[in-house]
Amino acid sequence: MMTKKKVRIGMIGYKFMGKAHSHAYRDLPFFFDTEIEPVLQTLVGRDENAVRLAAEKLGWLSYETDWRRLLERDDIDVIDIGTPNSSHAEIAIAAVKAGKHVLCEKPLAMSALQAKEMWKAAEQSGVVHMICHNYRFSPAVQFAKKLIQEGVLGDIYHFRAQYLQDWIMDPEFPLVWRMRKEVTGSGTLGDLMAHSIDLSRFLVGEITEVSGLMETFIKTRPVGEMSGGLGAEASGDDRAEVDVDDAAAALARFENGAVGVFEATRFAKGNRNGNRIEINGSKGSVRWTMDQMNTLELYLEDDPIGMQGFRSINCTEVAHPYAGAYWPAGHPIGYEHTFINLMHEFMRGISGKGSSPSPTFEDGYRNQVVLDAIEQSATTGAKVSIKY
Repeated sequence: MMTKKKVRIGMIGYKFMGKAHSHAYRDLPFFFDTEIEPVLQTLVGRDENAVRLAAEKLGWLSYETDWRRLLERDDIDVIDIGTPNSSHAEIAIAAVKAGKHVLCEKPLAMSALQAKEMWKAAEQSGVVHMICHNYRFSPAVQFAKKLIQEGVLGDIYHFRAQYLQDWIMDPEFPLVWRMRKEVTGSGTLGDLMAHSIDLSRFLVGEITEVSGLMETFIKTRPVGEMSGGLGAEASGDDRAEVDVDDAAAALARFENGAVGVFEATRFAKGNRNGNRIEINGSKGSVRWTMDQMNTLELYLEDDPIGMQGFRSINCTEVAHPYAGAYWPAGHPIGYEHTFINLMHEFMRGISGKGSSPSPTFEDGYRNQVVLDAIEQSATTGAKVSIKY
């Protein structure tokens, strides 16, 4: 048996995304025959007792309480960043300058200017860099991309996206880091719409103009901290102002002439994670929702009269991207597998000639340019042209 090269991971952050990333690294060699194998070397967190317990549960060999220690160690090849948004730039820039490959959670940065600095630093260092837009890596989304590239849908006219959640609708839900501008940059805009913007760029192309609207429904909340997943606990009786958006909407124009409609909110009761897109072209349309992530709905105008309508394609066949790595046809995969597929591309980039698989830090920068423009439009009430 050939001995695979080990790529040793240092991951910063161990809660929601830390769990998803840990699982993906562990299961990647089980499903994909890769030239290299990720090793869960070191997990980092500020609370020593909590990170020690997390390292044991998630399967990491060791832990640290200061991420800077990872940059000094010769047994760390990759830095995986799953921290709050305000720390992404400092960690990523230091990591690439230390010659470490970097995977960073989204949104890439607090602003386009900061994201550009991260991208340029990564390019100059020659390391492999990716941003973790995992929804791209659903087989159904990848198959939609294939259909669009092959011209099956014809000229693209419309892209519309909704990303709807409801987890902070209780006015007494604590003011956690995801709702503090100094830590997160924006609210629903960067947390949810960033995913929709990435899917639109991946499937349709670059955005050239936006008009935005943002709203905050609950103005003050109890101070608190995240407690795992999307849960939270109040720290006491103190309340503070909410300075990010609860909901955001945008109209967009694409470089190819298509128009886009985007909606993101954490105030859509009954929607736990309603990530949905529809694309309309001159020859047909596709629809996809995370609620049924293995299914792509496809309408083709060339179908016979009387038989036209959306068909449901179960994207679990060998013909569908990534699906052949898992189970026999008809056996669905889940949310966690989108991360495995992404990590597969990341490891392939490292094992190849050092080229960074998409979405790269450049994609993260371009995404952030659009997000900044939407926020600018929402503030001024004017349309904003996109300049990369």
